[in-house]
Amino acid sequence: MAPRTVPRKGIFAGNDPFEIARKWLKEAEAKEINDPNAIAIATVDPEGLPNVRMVLLKEIADDAFVFYTNYESAKGQEIESAGKAAFVMHWKSLRRQVRVRGLVTRESEEHSDAYYRSRALGSRIGAWASRQSRPLESKAALMEAVAKEGLRHGPNPKRPPFWGGYRITPLEIEFWADGEFRLHDRFRWRRSAPDQLWDIQRLNP
Repeated sequence: MAPRTVPRKGIFAGNDPFEIARKWLKEAEAKEINDPNAIAIATVDPEGLPNVRMVLLKEIADDAFVFYTNYESAKGQEIESAGKAAFVMHWKSLRRQVRVRGLVTRESEEHSDAYYRSRALGSRIGAWASRQSRPLESKAALMEAVAKEGLRHGPNPKRPPFWGGYRITPLEIEFWADGEFRLHDRFRWRRSAPDQLWDIQRLNP
């Protein structure tokens, strides 16, 4: 059965939602003052209570959205437990947003290693030193941990085994653009599984 589609023009045109998202992000990079790749990512704890926080999206691949974090952090533990997440990427400068819901898996070790090596040395050492999301006695204690890990790992540290990438493979992507009188334009791409065809619908604002 062929997927359902609706007429889409201008910024919504295209047959590949990942390519549309990349185009929108590229436009935002020219206009957004800070962190155009910032996303608010939502997870749920074992009791179903939601959590949301800002992270930086590092890649829009051909089949997934990729970011990096500490696997032992709150978000990491919730992702590992549920295997699902959602995020929104909003640009005030463009008056647009992209919403994504989907399945989450770990990025390959090779890709995580490559991204880790691309980071500034301070950030690489910081990944070793920070016990992300867990109680911290003081900022001084954190800086002491950074100094110790810097001496321990030297100028070319390996990626911590508890740190790396996650790939969000979407089951749903929504492209939203501001409209006059709050009559916004919304197009939702939805599929039942990653190997299925997209069903595309226009939504009420």
